[in-house]
Amino acid sequence: MTRPRFDQRQIARACLVLLGGLLPVLLTGCQWASLHGPQSTMEVDGPVARAQLDVFMTTVYVTAGIFVVVALVLAYATLRFKARSASEEKAVPPDQGHGNPFVEVFLISASVALLVIIAIPTLKNIWYTHDVPEAERANAMDVTATGYQWWFKFEYPGEMVKLPAGGEAPLATGNELVIPAGTPVRIHLRTVDVIHSFWVPKLAGKVDMIPNRANFLWLKADKPGYFYGQCAEYCGDSHAIMRFRVVALSPSEYVKWLDNQKAPARTVTTTARAESSPLTLPALPLAQIGGPAVGAGATLAASGNFDADPLGGWKKKQQPAAGEDPALIARGRQLFREKTCLSCHTIRGHEGIGITGPELTHVGARTTIAAGVLENSPERMHQWIRDPNYFKPGNKMFNGGYTDPASGQTLINLNEQEIDALVAYLQSLK
Repeated sequence: MTRPRFDQRQIARACLVLLGGLLPVLLTGCQWASLHGPQSTMEVDGPVARAQLDVFMTTVYVTAGIFVVVALVLAYATLRFKARSASEEKAVPPDQGHGNPFVEVFLISASVALLVIIAIPTLKNIWYTHDVPEAERANAMDVTATGYQWWFKFEYPGEMVKLPAGGEAPLATGNELVIPAGTPVRIHLRTVDVIHSFWVPKLAGKVDMIPNRANFLWLKADKPGYFYGQCAEYCGDSHAIMRFRVVALSPSEYVKWLDNQKAPARTVTTTARAESSPLTLPALPLAQIGGPAVGAGATLAASGNFDADPLGGWKKKQQPAAGEDPALIARGRQLFREKTCLSCHTIRGHEGIGITGPELTHVGARTTIAAGVLENSPERMHQWIRDPNYFKPGNKMFNGGYTDPASGQTLINLNEQEIDALVAYLQSLK
């Protein structure tokens, strides 16, 4: 008996057959095995993201089925018609099936049927995700999201607040969008500079923010939660760390948060009493001042207790910290004026009319700073003020305030004690 001989082409075909059998298992199992995480598109918590996931998985199943069928046909042809002897290798090939009308009609019909299977849920969900369904529009709320290099501004046009310079404007927050769970939210997308892209993977797919063009999307959170978002369109030096958060609260908690946000900035007096301590990190020195933004990696990490329960961490941040120092906070407020921070930032009820940077009226109640790069703790805020360009290269806070980009001359000098005072003041703004 002659042992079958396998050349390199046969070995390659065998590998393809093996891959064809394993790939569907890998594709269907990956959503439960390896695609967990705060920005996973396989674990969704809203109807828009769920509709988009359904379309994706329908396409995966159809294409995986095609792959399996082709792989099986290839395996059958390889094993059934391979040459088993030297004489068979020299034999004249059998008649080919090219031009067989039955085969061609069958393949065309099967392809059209598979495209229809994909097209039906695709068209259905395109219409569904385009705008808030008519049955829910009466309960929908509107938010305007504006992209900057490199942070996000969120405005609530239905909620007006008084400005320090007089007049009114929509309530605004920076890098943290708070919404009521179970309520549809239509987000109007704008940009003041380049193209950005708004993306909250667990709630809705990405939509571009394009200069001079109005765009929008809608989303809804099924339940209270803490969701991670990011710019998904390259927009400059710090695109990869242009992040934001969406916090979904119960209706009663949302109303309480909204009332607090509409109030002027909190003023700490000598009789003020704090109720709880904030989440803090161990003091971590900068590994290399002026080095790359990601550094050794640890400089961008959040504390373990925050990662374990980010929504709980957010709720703790709403409470004033224990042991506040009114004198140090007052000194920080004075430095905020003297160091011209108010030219770029606004703190309603205190001072500032700036619009270049995020509004800081209640910055102490946010869970992140530097557009979602750092956890909002005293230690991290101190590091951020000390050298913002280390964490977010090219940012306007550094180039427009700390240094003159043309000459490299330092415009704002802050020693460690002054930074401590500024941090104490900003952390008191709950």
